[in-house]
This record gives sequence, C-alpha cells and structure tokens, in this order.
Amino acid sequence: MEVLGCGHSVPIPLSSYKPSSSSSSSSSLPTHHLPTTRRTIIFTAVASYLQFSPNSPILPAIAQQLDETQLEEDRVVRLFEETSPSVVFIKDLEIINNPKTSDEVVMVDDEKAKVEGTGSGFIWDKFGHIVTNYHVVEKLATDQLGRQICKVFLVDRYGNSLSRDGKIVGVDPSSDLAVLKVDIDGIEVKPVDIGSARTLNVGQSCYAIGNPYGYENTLTTGVVSGLGREIPSPNGGAIRGAIQTDAAINSGNSGGPLLDSHGHVIGVNTATFTRKGSGMSSGVNFAIPIDTVVKTVPYLIVYGTSYRDRF
Repeated sequence: MEVLGCGHSVPIPLSSYKPSSSSSSSSSLPTHHLPTTRRTIIFTAVASYLQFSPNSPILPAIAQQLDETQLEEDRVVRLFEETSPSVVFIKDLEIINNPKTSDEVVMVDDEKAKVEGTGSGFIWDKFGHIVTNYHVVEKLATDQLGRQICKVFLVDRYGNSLSRDGKIVGVDPSSDLAVLKVDIDGIEVKPVDIGSARTLNVGQSCYAIGNPYGYENTLTTGVVSGLGREIPSPNGGAIRGAIQTDAAINSGNSGGPLLDSHGHVIGVNTATFTRKGSGMSSGVNFAIPIDTVVKTVPYLIVYGTSYRDRF
C-alpha cells in the first residue's frame, strides 16, 4: 500500500446541504464574512454594471447568487471550526542513542528521539480515547524494545493546545483501526459527532480534516466518488465497504475523519493508491466506513482486540 498525496478540491453545491436537527451546535456559531478574490471580482463587475444598467432584471439574480455563495462558504467555515477541535495530530517517535544519524531530532523526557512518521486521529469520547489507523501506530504496537513513543497533540474545548503521551488500548490490523488513550484529567475535550455511511450516495459532498505532511488542521473538500470498495488491510486481508472520495488524502491524513455536510464522521481516512505512468500520476482515496468503526472500537476499548478475535 502506498500512501501518497493525490486528489483535488471541488466546488460544493448549495443543494447538497440539508440542516440537521441533530447538530444543534452549528446554529450557535457566529456567521463569518470572509472576503475572497473571487467575490471581490464579482462585486467589482456588478458595480460597473450598475453604472450603465441600474434597472436591469439580471441584478436580483446576481445578488441572490452572491448571497448563496456567501452562505455556502460560511457553512463550510463553521463546519471546520466546529469539528477541528476534535481532530488530533499524532507523532511517532523512536528513542535513539546517536542523534547524528537522524535529520529530525526532538527531546522527549530528557531523551533524544527521531520523528519516524506523523498521522491524524480524532477524539472518540470524553475519557480521552483517540481513534486512528493501525498503520499510523504500527511501530508502537509491535515495539518489543520499549523504544517507540507516541505523542498526541490536541486542543481542549476552549482551544488550548496540549501534548500528551498516547498509550495503545487496542488494535485491529484487519480493519486498520487502533485506539489510543491520553490523560485528560482536568481537561474538557470535544468528541466527534458520529454519523453513518449506510445512507451515503455517490455525489454527496464530503470533507477531510487532518495533518498532511505535518501541516496541522488542514481541510480538503470533495465528493463521495464510490461506495462498497474493497481495499487491502495491513495484515494482508481485505477491508470491505470502503468509501472512495476525491477529497485529497495525503501522507499524514491517515486516521483523520471524513465528514458529511453536517459535520458528522462518516469514515476514517486511510489511504491513497497511486498509479504512475506517461509522466503523470493519479490516485484514488479511501476511507473506512464509520459503521465498521462503531462496531470495532468498543471491543478495542474493553478487550484490546476486535470482535472477530473474541468470537
């Protein structure tokens, strides 16, 4: 499996948004008015047009389009602001004796460590459980020498940045899922809102939040490109029912949430399969459906293994 960057952002149609009564917190957030180059150009054109045709019937249509564009952009901004505090940044570190052998060295508990990889995850509950991909924390899960460390960077409900050690609670390589636990004593965190992938349709808007290439809190947008896909798991098996999307999923996005238009998690971003040829490269992005996550995570928290390993 090659996890590489690919994909592109696409415009999000207004018709794809249906207000959800289950996401009540959205209505309490302030409306933002963000100037953009596109909007500046449009307003300049309209102002010029008004000088010559002040009574044109096309003006109400232009004004309505501007209002719809503003509302749609404000909605996406609110979705990101509301959901990003639930997304965490994960760093895999290895304690080393010779820092000269590594380009990126950090100090961890008075010891030198090199950064081996980064990934994403999201806050599952108020007790500090973090859901991510198994392949993001595989080295920690299989460490026999006690040299691997996982650092989780998150924010509390009030936006204060925190760094905590991540301890593995349970892993399921067959579904590429893992659960970490961080100490949040005295801290209030914001768990994600869980949705469902069962009612998804191809063409629906979706959004990925993660930390591609270490750039924290990155939002990419796209649509559901396909459903019911089958992708390989880290243990050589198959993950069925995967969601295909053209929302960009790059290295470091793995383990982060894929969201619907209401900000509900519908999948866990996991991989991009890239094919190169003729001087060009193309990739297809996938996410593990949230229904698989909901079925697996409680077993990982309680037993440390999946339900398949229990029965």
